[in-house]
Amino acid sequence: MPSFGIMTAPMQVDYHDVLRVWREADTIPQIEHAWLFDHLMPIGGDPNGPTHEGWTLLSALAAQTRRLRVGLLVTSNRFRPPAMLAKIAATVDIVSGGRLDFGIGVGSRPSHPLARREYEAHGLPFHDTASAVDGFAEACMIIQRLWTEDEPFDFHGAHVQLTGAFCNPKPVQRPHPPILIGGRSAATLRVAAEHADLWNIPGGDVDDVIRRSTLLDRYCVEIGRDPASITRSIHLPVSYEQPGSTRDSIGQAIDAGFRHIVLGLSAPYPADIARWVAAELISTST
Repeated sequence: MPSFGIMTAPMQVDYHDVLRVWREADTIPQIEHAWLFDHLMPIGGDPNGPTHEGWTLLSALAAQTRRLRVGLLVTSNRFRPPAMLAKIAATVDIVSGGRLDFGIGVGSRPSHPLARREYEAHGLPFHDTASAVDGFAEACMIIQRLWTEDEPFDFHGAHVQLTGAFCNPKPVQRPHPPILIGGRSAATLRVAAEHADLWNIPGGDVDDVIRRSTLLDRYCVEIGRDPASITRSIHLPVSYEQPGSTRDSIGQAIDAGFRHIVLGLSAPYPADIARWVAAELISTST
């Protein structure tokens, strides 16, 4: 059976709007997980509108929910050094009582101007894609080591240098929170084949989604991993006006082998939106 969740992009919204939706979703068993995104400035709507920082907001929402699995879809590896990110994520897993799904990706595409500007605005470097992917692969390795190893260690990679690195306290989940890697490029899929428990792709062209999933299968086989050990996840935008089109997209995704469905909710959020999602989209798709 597929699992269903919601995503509330924390831009052009108030904190209490997001909190209302998550609290409601937390009471609805059909909704199993909830997600935020990781941007520092809006990538849609008013370019000067509000955007909440993802991990800080996630920790607050984790403290005010009891059942939902929680995560970012997905963390930009470009924003935070990996050892710092491991510490942040371990803290959220503890705050949530072991409900974190750790979503991570390379970071925004250089070709997306509204995403690119947030790096310049916050003094963050924006390396070329090849360098960013290599750094992402190192980050996945470092984060898992910090979560699982009891003794401090040094790491001397091409992109990250650590001396006496350790993470204490550890996450609640053992051996570590599930790792969801998001992205569609071949380079990202190679990293996912090695490190991911779940792989997420934005919905859209179903044929392309299937091709990317097949490519991930191939990369898994090349390194001796069972492709079925990586749960396929997809983000699908919800149409409030035409729920039938969203139901069609859900059906196509399930037929394509995707078992982790994230339904993207656009702001402003209607009243009782989580109940509407459960009744109109989830119950009719299972």
